[in-house]
This record gives sequence, C-alpha cells and structure tokens, in this order.
Amino acid sequence: MLKIDFYVQHLVRHQAAGIELNSGETVRFEFPSGDRRSNKAIEHAQIAQLVQEAAPSEVLMTLRSTGRAEFVHSSPSGMDVHVELYAEGPGAWKVRLVPAPAGAAQSSAAGAGRLAMPSAAQIPPAQAPTAQVTSAQVTSAQVTPAQAAQAQSTPAHTAGAQTAAGEIAGGKSAVVSRSNPQVTLSDGEPKINRFLRLMKAIDASDLHMSAEVAPMVRLHGEIQPLEDGPPLSSEELSALVREIMPERNREEFDELWDTDFAHTIEGVSRFRANVFVDRKGVGAVFRQIPFEILTVDQLGIPKRVLDLCWLSKGLVLVTGPTGSGKSTTLATLIDFINQNRTDHIITIEDPVEFVHNNKKCLVNQREVGTHTKTFKNALRAALREDPDIVLVGEMRDLETISIAIETAETGHLVFGTLHTTSAVSTVDRIIDQFPPEQQEQIRVMLSESFRGVIAQVLCKKKGGGRVAGYEIMISNPAVANLIREGKTYQLKSVMQTGRNLGMQTMNDHLLEHVKAGLVDPEEAYIKSNDKISMKDSLKRAGHNIDLKNDM
Repeated sequence: MLKIDFYVQHLVRHQAAGIELNSGETVRFEFPSGDRRSNKAIEHAQIAQLVQEAAPSEVLMTLRSTGRAEFVHSSPSGMDVHVELYAEGPGAWKVRLVPAPAGAAQSSAAGAGRLAMPSAAQIPPAQAPTAQVTSAQVTSAQVTPAQAAQAQSTPAHTAGAQTAAGEIAGGKSAVVSRSNPQVTLSDGEPKINRFLRLMKAIDASDLHMSAEVAPMVRLHGEIQPLEDGPPLSSEELSALVREIMPERNREEFDELWDTDFAHTIEGVSRFRANVFVDRKGVGAVFRQIPFEILTVDQLGIPKRVLDLCWLSKGLVLVTGPTGSGKSTTLATLIDFINQNRTDHIITIEDPVEFVHNNKKCLVNQREVGTHTKTFKNALRAALREDPDIVLVGEMRDLETISIAIETAETGHLVFGTLHTTSAVSTVDRIIDQFPPEQQEQIRVMLSESFRGVIAQVLCKKKGGGRVAGYEIMISNPAVANLIREGKTYQLKSVMQTGRNLGMQTMNDHLLEHVKAGLVDPEEAYIKSNDKISMKDSLKRAGHNIDLKNDM
C-alpha cells in the first residue's frame, strides 16, 4: 500500500472534508465543525517519500518549474482524491488531500491512467510559492546540511526551485547533484560515494546510516539529517556497503555481524567504516579521515606536548572518549616527528586512518586484519624491525598493554590510545588491566616508562566548528613516585601545582576557552569530568550554570 493510501483511509473513515500534511507539523483534519490535529508530527522525509511514490513524472516536472502541482489519485479504498502539492521552502512541503469530484480520474488525459493534472501553463505563476535559501540563512535550525551546501553556491532567486526539484523530481541522487555539483558520481563509482562526497562537501565528521532512517551526519558535534530524502531499507544499506567492503571484511561481517575497514575516494578523503547489525537491520558509520594532516598550530597543541615528540624512549598516551579527536592528535604528532626527525616509525592500526608519506622518516603502516593478525602480534614483531617510534592505534587488551610498556622500557618511543576521560583514570586503567599479583610490578615498570598523557574532549565552538580541550600530565619524579606507590589519587594535585612544567587539568583548559570567548559556559560544564569544581570555577568567573540535569 502506498503511503498516500494510508491517509486516504483516514479521510474515508473519519468522513473528513480534507487532510493537510505539513513538514514537521501535526496532521490537520478538516471538518465542517472545525479542524482537528493528530498527536504526532509528520517528518519532511515522510512527505517527500509519499509524493515520490504517488505523483507521476509529469507532476514532478510541473512541481520543479513552478513550486506547485496537483493530480488526482485513485485509492484502493474506492475514493478518488485531489492532491495539491506545495514546495514552501527547503524542508517545508505541504500536501493537501480532498475528495475529488465524481469522474475526475476518468477525465484524465489518455495514457495517464488514474492520474490527472493541470499543465504548467494552467497554473498562475503568482500561485507558485517562492522558497529562497541564501547563505545568510544557513545557520537556521530548519536548514539541512545539504541545503547549507547549496546556499553557498546557488543564487537566492533560484535556490527554492532547485531544492524542490532535488528533493523529489530527480530521485535520490538529485539532491546532491543540484545542491553541490562537485559531488556527482563518475561512471562505475560505488553508489555510497554519493553520501560520502556530500558529507565531505559540508565538512561533517561522521556519516550515520541506519535501516529505516534517512542518512544522518555529525556536523559541529550535532547529529542532523544529511539531506531530505526517504529512509533506506536494510537491504539497500547492505547492498551499498557490500559494494565497497573488502572480501575479508565481508566474511568477518557474515560471521561476527560487525567489521571495520577503510575506504578511499581519490582526491576527496579516506573514511574509516564500521558496519554492524542492530534490531532494524544493517547499519554503518563512516568517519572522515582527511588526506591533509592538520598542523600543530591548527590543532593548538601546547608546546609541552610537542616536547614529547623529541623523546628517545618512553610511553606517551592520547586518551578521550570516542569521537574526541585522538586519531587526529596522534596523526599530527607523528607528522611533526616525520618532518623533524630522521627515524623509523611503525604504526599499527585497525584500520589505517591517516596516511603518512615518508618525509625525513621512514614510515611503515600496518593494518590489523590485513597486514597482521592482531595488535599484540604486530607489536611483538616490531621489536625485530628496528623501530625508533611505534604507534599503537588501540591498547585494547592486557597483552598489548604489557608489550607496549616493555617496548617503551627497551629504548623505544611508544604512542598509544585509551578510551579514558582523564589523565588519572588512564594510569588506573592500565594498572587495573593486570591481575592483582602483577600490579605492583606493573606500577614499577609504568613509573619508569611513562612520559606523559594527553586526555582530550571536543567542545562546540561559538559560531560553529569545534575546539579541543586538553588535560596534560607530564612525568616527573613526583608523578613517577605516586604511580610506583599506588597513590594515583594524588596525581591531580601534582598536575595543579605543575603548571610551570606544562601540566594542566581539563577544567583549567575549559575555563580558558570560556574566558577567551571560544566556548559557552554551559558547554564547558557539560564536557568537564569534575563538574562540581567546574561549576564553582565558572561561578567565580561570573558565569552561573543552572542546568536541569547536573551530572
């Protein structure tokens, strides 16, 4: 059954005079005694899909040129309905259904079957709604990323008509090709590249694709629709991702129901992909990995962190929650070494994300599952490959952590990542990975090999974009002694008194961002890992935080 027939059934059942569907609003039922509304709003993507299913191509062409069209639909319920379509702006569509006069469907033009519509010439131009999206309107919450990209390159007087055409008349690929011409696909290119190219065009960090949901992106830290279009089925998503999935990953996905791999669009970007299964079917998340590695100045990495790049041995950790920019920070540090030292760098990743070409260093990048079986195997083998610097993409298990510490102890500089939220919890996480009978020995080994930890979060930046907040702990005799004695709860005090050595707590850096006008106080409070202290600090700085759910 077509979606439109669902509403026709309601029209018949309730004996309504008409039904009006507006994007993002509740459905309006028209009765002689007055209007009534449904309890739930209808999404714009649902309206677009309804029209795409029911309207003939001639109607869509009329809609493209005028912003308004109409036709007669014969429902299986036996009722003919007159359908009026209006494109009132990007993401703002109106569909009105009213019972059609008797014989309206039969009076349609020969060959049109159940459909009848006026020609474009019969619709007065004055009735065509004007829908304009200019670059000044891009920040509106009602404008999707695809429309934002369009506004940067489309004159205001043509934006409305082109958006209308893109959303419905041209099918799924029309939105991209009309809103951003440079994201059209070349012959033979995988179909999923259309979404990835658009994601890159609007500078989103992640593309989320889930069954029965229209594609979404993370833009400036927020999840929002990529474009106006119908949801994708699990079967459609499976076909899209399998087209680019390496054979090894297809087998892994079929066996384990999730897999990781990298996908590259030459001249555009690399993407880290994770494909999984949830209760609705197949899903996938793509993280954009730019070809160009950001510089130290672009990231705002403190000088004391850069000093860690000149070490000859030791363990340096970059930590933070998923999506906090750990990979970007590590890539920048490795690139800095690559430009300034003459050493051998080995990276072990799953999958390889940022690509490092040889500059002053020799760089070997190994991918788990493609070039080596496991992190621990590759890390153990690295000891026989004459490395100076080893990067471990993820220190996931006890054995990998153990080998990484041993590698750092034997005269190599090791960089690694952990999913911890603070410098202190990073030390605790490493030690707690080991059985109780080994923890004392690991404390001694870690106190001697540990050189520093950078814990980071990404905050929404005022005016758009994001900015990193860093917590930095640098090893010194006091830090090493507290780790050795198991008094990690005192490490925060050492960080607070060690500012002259380049140390800083997360709250200190977040407060600096607030005072500099980069971050809202509420955002700093939300991203803080010590909210009570953060709230007091903000209050002393003249910012009162009153959130409903203090956490």
